[in-house]
Amino acid sequence: MSAYTKEEVIEFIEQEDVKFIRLAFCDIYGNQKNLAILPSELERAFEHGISFDGSAIDGFTDVEHSDLFLFPIASTLTVLPWRSISGKVVRMFCEIKRPDGSLFEKESRYILKQAVLAAREQNLDINIGTECEFYLFKTDEKGEPTKIPFDNAGYMSVAPEDKGENIRREICLTLKEMDIHPESSHHEEGPGQNEIDFRYASPLKSADNVMNFISVVKAAAARNGLYADFSPKPIGGQSGNGFHINISLKSEDGKDVFENFMAGVLSHIKEMTVFLNPTAESYSRLGSGKAPSTIGWAKENRNQLIRIPSTKDEAKRFEVRSPDPTANPYIAFALLIYAGLDGVKNNLKLPESSSSGYEKLPEFWGQAADEARSSQFIRNILHDNVESFLRR
Repeated sequence: MSAYTKEEVIEFIEQEDVKFIRLAFCDIYGNQKNLAILPSELERAFEHGISFDGSAIDGFTDVEHSDLFLFPIASTLTVLPWRSISGKVVRMFCEIKRPDGSLFEKESRYILKQAVLAAREQNLDINIGTECEFYLFKTDEKGEPTKIPFDNAGYMSVAPEDKGENIRREICLTLKEMDIHPESSHHEEGPGQNEIDFRYASPLKSADNVMNFISVVKAAAARNGLYADFSPKPIGGQSGNGFHINISLKSEDGKDVFENFMAGVLSHIKEMTVFLNPTAESYSRLGSGKAPSTIGWAKENRNQLIRIPSTKDEAKRFEVRSPDPTANPYIAFALLIYAGLDGVKNNLKLPESSSSGYEKLPEFWGQAADEARSSQFIRNILHDNVESFLRR
């Protein structure tokens, strides 16, 4: 599905028997929220926005300034294929504005949009691809999730040991219908653990894809009587769930700033960690299995914080391996971009590669939060809202 204009969205809604329109946004912790409107309200949504109670969303506003408005972004229109065929349901991501028309400064997508604009000002075109892991657990007789894995297969196993094969296919085909293009899928190391990897896209498109992906996975799991768990460490002693972020960049003026960008990410990674690994459980994953606990980089080595995969020059990228799926993708991408841009601006030099790492990442949530609180780099991006973005 190509990017729509406002006029094309209105025409699509009329011609395609759309009955409900979901207006979606992301809260500061990375949870998708939405409200539904009827097609008769779409013009009003585009022109004046649809109001909601910002004080009811954790970290957004206080009750004295609670009115916020959702303005749909036409280019993000997608049909939700798992809904009824008779009477389609579509979803658009939204900008959030205050009553005076100003953009809401805590809106995650807006923060990432500003980072993309900052990259363009430095003549950099950035693309991001993601690798997201999740567990499939059985549910009990009441439909509540258990901690019993759907299978006991291992890395890249095949059916019948790999029981998730059909569900991954269902997920990938659903995503394709939504114009989201998975690159590959397979069983991961843990029992019931799966991974789906995505092609590169612009940062905003990639973050939107992550939010859609999580919705699709949860819906597919529920349809099959299962529960999809994206938490960092669902089962003690087993592999944690990673959210690996692959970054490629192209300088419009032809300069090779790849290493400077990487150096910027390494220099600010401790300050960012609480947003890449935002829950207390996140720190039981770091340092376990192939999840890094130290700050370093290497070619190919999957134990490192940053890995440079073996690729052809035109596909050159680096992979940040510390984040987990509880991260808000918009904030995670924005911070990584700003950190890389700082490395380019200040011509930071990449330290020597290491097989063991240099210094440690924060070892628990409180330590990571303190790093963010004391960081001028973080304050420059989140301003006076740093505390709001720290998940309790």
